[in-house]
Amino acid sequence: MARMAAPAPTTPTTPTVTRHIACNLCEAICGLEVDVQGERIIAIRGDEQDPLSKGHICPKAVALKDLHEDPDRLRRPVKRVGTGPDATWQEITWDEAFDLVVDGLARVRQQHGSNAVAVYQGNPNVHNYGNLTHSPRFFGLLRTRHRYSATSVDQLPHHVVARWLYGHQLLIPIPDVDRTSFFLVMGANPLASNGSLMTAPDMRGRLKALKARGGRLVVIDPRRTETAAAADQHHFIRPGTDATLLLAMIQVLFAEDLVRPGRLAAFIDDVDAVRSAIARFTPEAAATVTGIAADTIRGLARDLAAAEGGVVYGRMGLSTQPHGVLCQWAIQVLNILTGQLDREGGALLTRPAMDLVAGGQMGRGDFGRWTSRVRRVPEFGGELPVATLAEDILTPSQGGQDQPIRALVTSAGNPVLSTPNGAQLDRALATLDFMVSIDFYLNETTRHAHVILPPTCAVEHDHYDLVFHHLAVRNTARYSPALLPKPPGALHDWEIYNALARRYKARFGTPAKGPLPQRLLRRAAEGLMNRLRPDQLLALGLRLGPYRLSLRRLRRDHPHGLDLGPLRPSLPGRLRTPGKRIALMPPQAGSLLAGQADALLTPPAPGLRLIGRREVRNNNSWMHNTPRLMSGKPRCTLQMHPADAAERGVADGQLVRVASRVGAVEVPVQITDAVAPGVVCLPHGFGHGRPGVRLGVATQHAGASVNDLTDDQLLDSGSGNAALNGVPVTVERVSTPTQSHAPIEAAA
Repeated sequence: MARMAAPAPTTPTTPTVTRHIACNLCEAICGLEVDVQGERIIAIRGDEQDPLSKGHICPKAVALKDLHEDPDRLRRPVKRVGTGPDATWQEITWDEAFDLVVDGLARVRQQHGSNAVAVYQGNPNVHNYGNLTHSPRFFGLLRTRHRYSATSVDQLPHHVVARWLYGHQLLIPIPDVDRTSFFLVMGANPLASNGSLMTAPDMRGRLKALKARGGRLVVIDPRRTETAAAADQHHFIRPGTDATLLLAMIQVLFAEDLVRPGRLAAFIDDVDAVRSAIARFTPEAAATVTGIAADTIRGLARDLAAAEGGVVYGRMGLSTQPHGVLCQWAIQVLNILTGQLDREGGALLTRPAMDLVAGGQMGRGDFGRWTSRVRRVPEFGGELPVATLAEDILTPSQGGQDQPIRALVTSAGNPVLSTPNGAQLDRALATLDFMVSIDFYLNETTRHAHVILPPTCAVEHDHYDLVFHHLAVRNTARYSPALLPKPPGALHDWEIYNALARRYKARFGTPAKGPLPQRLLRRAAEGLMNRLRPDQLLALGLRLGPYRLSLRRLRRDHPHGLDLGPLRPSLPGRLRTPGKRIALMPPQAGSLLAGQADALLTPPAPGLRLIGRREVRNNNSWMHNTPRLMSGKPRCTLQMHPADAAERGVADGQLVRVASRVGAVEVPVQITDAVAPGVVCLPHGFGHGRPGVRLGVATQHAGASVNDLTDDQLLDSGSGNAALNGVPVTVERVSTPTQSHAPIEAAA
C-alpha cells in the first residue's frame, strides 16, 4: 500500500489567510487562530477572543498540522489481502469498499443472526459532531445488542449516577471552578487533561485565580500529579479506597450536624436513609482502609460544609475502580447535603445552546434491558461494558440463540490498547469472520479489519461540540467551518455512514417491529437524515434550543464563539426525574452499598497496585504518531516509590517485568516519591510494537500497553465499567530483556 504524499507545496504568491476554529482533539475545545496558505497550515496560535479558552493553547493543538500531513494517514479505502504477518493492503474504490462491508456484515447476520455483529465506538467519536448526528442511522440498522464504546473504560459511573439522581445521563453537575472557594479534586489531573467531564481550558490559570481570591485546592490521589503539586494540600490514598473516604466524609456531616442542604431540602428525599446506610463509615474506620488520618477526613468534611461555594470533583481515577458508582454517588450526596449543588462556586448544570437533554437526544439512560452473553453484565443506555467484548467473541455458542460475536464494526477506536486485557482482545479479533474499521490509521486494532474506511481528518470538516458544551465551566457556543477543503475523492464520517445505511437498508429494509407511532417516527427521522447534513441538523437544534440561536449568525457574527454567560442555578426545573425531585438513596445505590459495605471497610491486601496516568501531550493512543508530541525523554516508564524499588533491588532506569493475572510487560522504571508506597504507575496509550501496525513515529516509541496488565474480570460493581486502577501486580528486575514490544505473557 503506497503512502499518500503530503499536500502540494505553495508558491510565494499564495496568500496567507487567518482563520478561527475550535480544537477538537480533547475535551478542552480551545479556540485557535490558524494561518493557512493554500492547503498548508502555516501557524497555529491560541485565539485570545475565544470566550472559554481566552488564548490558551496546549501542544496537542499545534499537532493538528502533523495530523493533517501525516504520511501514514489513510486517504482511500483499503482491503486486506491475506492473513497474518504476510497480509498486504490494497487501495479500492468507495463503491467496492461499501459493497464489501455490506456483503460481509450481511453474510454474518444471515448465518448467525443480528447479534453476531458488534459495534465499538472510540473516544474521538464525540469530538466529531457528524459522527454523533449520523452514525446512529447505520448502527441502528444493524439491530444488534452488542454495542460498546470507550464510555465503559472511562466515565460510565458518572452517567449511571446522573440517571439515578437527576433523570438523564448527561445531567452531570460541573464544578464552577471560576467562582469556587474550596475545590476538592479526587482521582483527576486537570492540569494534564484541561478538565475531563469538566471542559475547562487553561486550568493552570483558573487554579491560580482560585488561589488569588483566597480559595483552596486540595487533591486526593495515589500520585503527586501536576495538579497535586500545585495544590494547597495533597494526600496520598490507597488505590481503590476513595469510596470509603467519601462515605466517611458523609458520616462526619451527620455526626457533627453539618448537613445544610439549604433550598435543595425542598426537593430532596431519603436523607435519613443515607444517614442509616453510612453510619458504620467513621473516620477511624476509613483511616485504616485509605491511609488518610481520621482528623484529615473530618477536616475535609468540615471545610466543604463551611465553604461559601465549594465542590467535590472526582474523575477517571474514581470511576475506573471496583467501587466507581459508589464514588460518584457519594460525591453527589456530599455536594447536595452541604448545599453546594446548584450554587455559584459549587456544582452547577450547564445550559448549552443545543440541548441534548431537553431534546431527549442520546436517551435518558436505561439500565439492564439485556445483558452480555457470558457474564450477564447489564447494558446501560444501549451499550454493554467493553470489558465483556473479548469473551463474547471467544466463548463458543451454548446452543439456541446464544451466538458468539462473529463480525465487528469499529469507529475511531483502538480497543486493543484502550480496553482491559488488550492481549486477549487482540487474539479475539483475529478469529472474527469479518471486521470493518472506520478509521484513518492502520493501528493495533484496525490491522485485524478486512476493510478500512478512512474519513477526512479534523481540519477538513466543520465542527460544533455537541457534547462538551454540556460539560463546560461556562456556557458558550462556537461553530468552526472546515479549515481546509475536503480533498477530491474523500468522504466525511457522516457521508460514510449515510452510504453504508443506504446499502444496508436496501439489503434488509427498515425494521418493521414496534407500535405504529414508533415506526412512523422512525421513518420520518430516516427521511430527515437522508436529506440533512450535520450542519443543517445543528441549525435546527440551535434554533429550537434555549437561546434560539441562528447558525448563520453564529458563524457570521461570532467567529471566535459566543459567550452565553456563567453557569447558573437551574434546579429543580432542569431535573428529568418524576416530580422533579432528587432521591438521594435510589434502590440500586442502597443495594450496592449494603452489599459492598464489608469490602469497603476492609483494608486492601498487601502488595503493589497499578494505576494509570495521563500527560498533556498524550491523548490516548491515536496522537502518538505526531513527531512534536513524541519528542523529548521517553514517557512510557513505570513510576515506583524508592522504598518499593529498594525492596526489590531495582535501580532507576532499569528494565523491570510487571506482571498481573492476565499478562506481563517489560518497561524501564522511574524511581520517584511522586507515587505513594505500594503504588506503581504506567501511562495509557502505548504498546505500538505489534506486527502489522503502520505508524512510523509511534512504533519508534512503542512502549508497553498498560492494558496488557489490566484485568477484564475486574469491573465496577455498580455499572460494569472497567476497573483499570488498583490492579494487583508484581515487579521484578529483568536480566535478559525480551526483544519484542508485544505482551510477553497472557492468560489463555
